[in-house]
Amino acid sequence: MSNSGAIATQSGDFVIRGAKAADIAEITELDRRITDLAKPDYWQDMFARYGNRANRFFLVAEGDGDGHGDSTGDCGGVVGFIIGEIRAWEFGSPPTGWIFALAVDPAVRLRKVGSRLFEAITARLAENGADTVRTMLARDDQLNMAFFRSQGMMGGPFIQLEMPLQRVDKQRGEEDRDE
Repeated sequence: MSNSGAIATQSGDFVIRGAKAADIAEITELDRRITDLAKPDYWQDMFARYGNRANRFFLVAEGDGDGHGDSTGDCGGVVGFIIGEIRAWEFGSPPTGWIFALAVDPAVRLRKVGSRLFEAITARLAENGADTVRTMLARDDQLNMAFFRSQGMMGGPFIQLEMPLQRVDKQRGEEDRDE
């Protein structure tokens, strides 16, 4: 099943549907307001990679413009988004849903937009063969930690490991001096 938006979920005063290329500017602006970083190229790339592909899902919540929510009185356009995919057999894990991006306009956070996005993506993940959903968060991300726990998520069987990598251009500079 694609996330083209053929099946939209109506919930109160917003609709959940597949993201469209025309949504990218609003998604970029929503993310900028939340993170204080403008990343238009990143969001274009995310749409290209997850916008309409098998087992990848990029969903948006679109407000109906009824005047409930933000400081301008308009709650139309993209008020939230969620992105995920199904990954299979990484380190022995059967097909599993992964959620790796979620944002909701702070003006509508208490209207269950995030919960409806989560329900919509987990339904699509299940329809496409996943029986578990995972995500990864920074330890100090209390907002998203509380949200995902409120959806029933808890610590899983895997441990995240990492290490810093040296930049390639730095390594090249050091090699040039050794010659």
